[in-house]
Amino acid sequence: MTNTVVIGAGLSGLVAAIRLARGGRTVTLLTKGLGGLQLSQGTIDVLGYAPERVDAPIDAIASLPATHPYRVLGPAAIAAGIAYAQELLGDRLVGNADRNVLLPTAVGALRPTCLVPPSMTAGVVTGGIRYVLVGFRQLKDFYPKLCAGNLERQTTPAGDPITARGIILDLPAIEDMADSSALAYARALDDPSYRAKLAAALKPLLQDGEVVGLPAILGHRDAGAHRHLEELLEHAVFEVPLPPPGVPGIRLNEALTALAKQAGVRIVAGAKVVGFESAGGKVISVGQATAGRIRQYAADAFVYAPGGFESGALTMDSYGTVTETIFGLPLHGLGPDLVTAGDPSDQALFRVGVGVDASMRVVDPAGHIPYSNLYAAGGILAGATRWTEKSGEGIALASAVAAADSILKGA
Repeated sequence: MTNTVVIGAGLSGLVAAIRLARGGRTVTLLTKGLGGLQLSQGTIDVLGYAPERVDAPIDAIASLPATHPYRVLGPAAIAAGIAYAQELLGDRLVGNADRNVLLPTAVGALRPTCLVPPSMTAGVVTGGIRYVLVGFRQLKDFYPKLCAGNLERQTTPAGDPITARGIILDLPAIEDMADSSALAYARALDDPSYRAKLAAALKPLLQDGEVVGLPAILGHRDAGAHRHLEELLEHAVFEVPLPPPGVPGIRLNEALTALAKQAGVRIVAGAKVVGFESAGGKVISVGQATAGRIRQYAADAFVYAPGGFESGALTMDSYGTVTETIFGLPLHGLGPDLVTAGDPSDQALFRVGVGVDASMRVVDPAGHIPYSNLYAAGGILAGATRWTEKSGEGIALASAVAAADSILKGA
C-alpha cells in the first residue's frame, strides 16, 4: 500500500506531494492532465485585492471573511507556504510574503503580486521608470503600443507618471513562419544565436535609461537566457506575462514536477479519478479510469487538490445544483442566490467549495468530518474568489503545506 495518494498536479498537489515524499511518505500523485500551472503567469499571488488593492498581503488577512481559507489557515501557515515555495525553487522566485509589487500586464494594467521570477523584477513599477515594450509581428498575443498607451494613463503608487512606448519587430521565431506562439519564441531564445539576432535588431532602437519589456518568451529551458539578453542589449529587461498557456507557468510546472520525481513521487497521469471506496469513516482507495478499466489506489491518507469549477472538480447542473464530482463531499457556501445580476467576476457561486479545519481535513458545514483521512488543498477550498482577489497561489501553497504537515504528524 502506498502511504499517501495526492489527487491533482497543480501547484497545491505538486507541493503537497514533494513535502510528503521528502518527509518520508511513499506518495502516488494521480492526475488527469498536466495541471493548471501552465495556465498561470509564473508568479505567486498571495492577496492582491481585499477588495481594494493590497500592499501588505499578510496584514490584510484579518479583513477577510471568517470563511475565507486564509482565516482558517492563519498568518503563520501562509508564511510557511511562501517560505516552502522559496525553499523549493530558490532563485526562481524573488520577493517576500510581507509586500506586494506592481507589474505591467499584457494590456498595460498594473497587477499586484508577491513573488516573481527574476526575469520580471526589472519591470516592477517604481518612480521615474521608463518602459519600452517590444512585440513581434508574428506573435499575436502581445500588442506593445496598446500596453504602452495604457501604462501612460496610470501613475505609480506614489503618484509619479509612467513613461512608456511600443516597438514592433518583424522577427519570426522560425524562419518564414507567419504566426508563432510564445512557446515557439521561448524555444528559439534558448539558442544564444537567436538571442544575438534579436539584440542586433532591437538595440539600435533603444534609448538611454529605458527598461525593455518583452512578452514572456525569454527562454523555455535555458535559465540564463534573460541575463544574456540584458548583457547583449546593455539595458534592464523584463518579461510581461501573456494569456495562457504562459511560458513562466510552464517553467514553474516543469521545475516542480522534476522536484517531485527527484523526491520519489510516482506520477500517474492521463486518466481521471472516477470514484472511491470507504470503510469505517475512512477513504480506503480511489479509482482511476485507465485503459478501459478502473485501477484502484489504496492509501492511508489522501490529499484532494483537483482545482475547482475550472477543472471540473465542481459542477453545476441546469437546476442550479452544485456537486463535488469524486467523493460527493458536502459543500460550503451553498445558498439561494449563487448567481445574481451583479458583478459576473464576484458571484457567490465561485466561493462554493469544500470546507476544511485548521489541519486541512475535510469537514461538512456543521463541522463534522466525513472521512478522517481525507485532506483538501488549493482551488477546491470554499470561501475565496481566487482570480478576483489574486490569492490563488498563496492559498494553494499554504493549504498544501498544512495538509502535508498534518499527515506527517499523524493528525
